[in-house]
Amino acid sequence: MKIAIVSDTHNNFVNFKKAIDWANKNDIRMILHCGDIQTQEIIDESRKTFKGKIEFVKGNGDYDLDLPPKMELEIDSKKIVFCHFPEIAKEQALSGKFDVVFYGHTHKPWEEVLNNCRLANPGELAGQLFKPTFAVYDTNANLLELKILDNLK
Repeated sequence: MKIAIVSDTHNNFVNFKKAIDWANKNDIRMILHCGDIQTQEIIDESRKTFKGKIEFVKGNGDYDLDLPPKMELEIDSKKIVFCHFPEIAKEQALSGKFDVVFYGHTHKPWEEVLNNCRLANPGELAGQLFKPTFAVYDTNANLLELKILDNLK
């Protein structure tokens, strides 16, 4: 299964919609949002727009949103957890319970391996500090790719 991982949209639905539209055209079955969505309207609109399933966790900018701080999933025998904060993500990666951990908050794309666990940040979709990016993870091929929003076709 191909999964898109996004984070830090910070109420920028224009950029989020570009990523969703690309996902709808490219066999992406699920989107994991690593927090800092900021409004319920963004959640509602994204769920209407995306053809697959979207899961959200709470970021530090999601004051009024009732979301979990982290979420665990198992997809194609891959144990995945995603959250907003890098400290929690690192703790999860070091726990030995997961194959992949995704997180946000820093706005900076990042990937490393800790304790045989892939730890990755998809960057930010808002475009506040860096170019807007997101990641695509293929659970079958165990392949993670960074997508730059401005370069999508």
